[in-house]
Amino acid sequence: MKGNENKTIKPSGLEEASLNTTAVAPISGLYAWSEQQVREELRLDVDGRYPQMVASGSIFLNILNVNSSVHWIAKLTAEGPNTWTGIIKKYREESPFPYTNVKIQVTRGSFPGQHTAEVMFFVGGETDRTRTFGFQSPYFHSVEFEFDSEEGTVPVTTFQTHSHPDRPTFLPDETLSIAEVFKRTGFDVKLSAGNNTVSREDTGTNKKWSRQELHDAMQVYWSHFDNKPQWSLWTFFAASESEEGGHSLGGIMFDDIGPNDRQGTAIFNNSFIADPPAGDDNPTAWVQRMRFWCACHEMGHAFNLAHSWQKDILNSGKPWNPPNGPLRSEPTALSFMNYPFRPEVGPPEQFFKKFEYRFSDQELLFLRHAPENFVQMGNADWFDEHNFEQLNVSTHPDFKLELRMNRENPSFQFLEPVVFEIKLTNTSNQPQLVKKHLLSDLNGMSVMVKKDGKKVRRLLPYAKYCRLLENKVVIPGESLYESIFASVGKNGWLIDEPGYYTIQVLMQINGHMIVSNPLRLRVFPPTGYDQEFLAQDFFSEEVGRILAFDGSRYLEKGNDILRELTEKLNDHAVALHAHVALAKPLAFDYKLLDFTEESGRRGKIKIIPAQPDEARKQFTAALTEHKQLAAKTLSFIDYNEYMSSYSEFLGNQGENKEAAEVQNVLYQTLSERNVLDRVLQEIKNRREAYENK
Repeated sequence: MKGNENKTIKPSGLEEASLNTTAVAPISGLYAWSEQQVREELRLDVDGRYPQMVASGSIFLNILNVNSSVHWIAKLTAEGPNTWTGIIKKYREESPFPYTNVKIQVTRGSFPGQHTAEVMFFVGGETDRTRTFGFQSPYFHSVEFEFDSEEGTVPVTTFQTHSHPDRPTFLPDETLSIAEVFKRTGFDVKLSAGNNTVSREDTGTNKKWSRQELHDAMQVYWSHFDNKPQWSLWTFFAASESEEGGHSLGGIMFDDIGPNDRQGTAIFNNSFIADPPAGDDNPTAWVQRMRFWCACHEMGHAFNLAHSWQKDILNSGKPWNPPNGPLRSEPTALSFMNYPFRPEVGPPEQFFKKFEYRFSDQELLFLRHAPENFVQMGNADWFDEHNFEQLNVSTHPDFKLELRMNRENPSFQFLEPVVFEIKLTNTSNQPQLVKKHLLSDLNGMSVMVKKDGKKVRRLLPYAKYCRLLENKVVIPGESLYESIFASVGKNGWLIDEPGYYTIQVLMQINGHMIVSNPLRLRVFPPTGYDQEFLAQDFFSEEVGRILAFDGSRYLEKGNDILRELTEKLNDHAVALHAHVALAKPLAFDYKLLDFTEESGRRGKIKIIPAQPDEARKQFTAALTEHKQLAAKTLSFIDYNEYMSSYSEFLGNQGENKEAAEVQNVLYQTLSERNVLDRVLQEIKNRREAYENK
């Protein structure tokens, strides 16, 4: 090229970055320092793929055989060649780590293993602590994957990125593996032998996978299954559909049954993710891409990532405060954790035309720099609702779900059971058809309870009900209401300590997931010795079951505890709950399955006669002596129901005048509480019915 022989052609910024990374070994990754009972780790994130310009560190102490740790993180600013500074944020502000600033200076070696990082920690501008860390790995954590499959299907662990025309123009043409996706995220991925074939017989008689069946299969077929936290994950590719979601459920992070969450994921290869749209240019590649994408999505959940639009929920379950503040929802993120079908990013062809097969920067920040127990499989509990479903789960197109309490100040006395109301409103302009018992079916929703500073727990109901499938029409603007007793379930007491709690409900309506508002409440500390003493017996399984089922004639130990509580704490709200549970089983003849020797091997139904005098005493103490307090603590819905039971009891005793007066008290109490006119009219009708008998 005449005239250009001596010209230097400068590469573009992208080419220059590429040349620099090939010429100089990256310095990002894991560094370590140790001495006697102290081990420290530094995670430097300033170059390589998707650098976040962040450093984080963990200090692990083993003193007197007690392990403790400190975790810090800092957003970095370059101060010169291979030198960065930042302001420290700690995972727990009360941790014994007084440093406010950090300076990191890296000395590069010819090879990565020769890199060292001098880290200076400052307090008030003064250097107070210096550590020199040695380079350990270009990855932030190590993890192991195992891929197994049901007979009749094949694990989809790779995807040829140019096999489908819907892709970014700059996307590299490569055969991308799941292992490589997570390596680029910052994990040193190892693959176990795997390739186990899971029998279809494990699906049971209905030939569909339930969560329990998936959990059982994981224990049998996963070569590294262990009920303990470990950097190891089982991903199962199923030929059969899910029992939970059928054809509309593409994948699930199912492992929330055993003592350790987030160890197992399942991809349903023949679900809707195998249904390419009509006229697609390459339907085979479309299906392969969706199966690959879905696997990465569910595996992301196993690393404790929420859906892109649900990070605000994750914040309530993960008390971690990175430099830029809590993780924020990203409804438009082009991430594995978003849905290609969501209107904010879809339809799928538009999503994949821009998708780079990666996680978002916020997600990378969490995966690389959150405290290890938040991310590691089998460690911190997952919030819930970690499925990939066909339909939109952000905001329901037709309904709004609200949680609320019948009190101005959402505060509860110590021992007072927590009852809240759930309200579902048709926000569309069309009548909507829903299941009649939608809000009373706790098995059909996820009620999540989170105490500040502790793990999220799901309320598991004591019983499942098999009801006639009835539908109800909800007209535009109409609302359905129900109460939920949130304190205890078959997995124990969820609200049993003083402190602040958050409750949130997730459920599916007509194929769409809907999430409620977060409901915050406070439980006050005990105010006296009697409360502290009785709490030791009150927070028991028997008392929990009695309160949840409104009484028992069988669990006498629990009944004795409730009787003692009504005597010693008769002016507390919890006493009203106890009186109700003691009253209802006594108001009517009680059927009990008797397995005593006289009843024979199969047992027999035993009728225990009602005790009307004791029932009247307990009903009165529960419902009419402190009627305003009763309406508040029991919830308006349950107070209405209990007062109706009281009137029915009195009517059966031939005391219709007294039954009418109970309904009159109910009417006056709830009319002062701004209750719906429809409800007040029902109460008036019941009162008049008793008056006219």
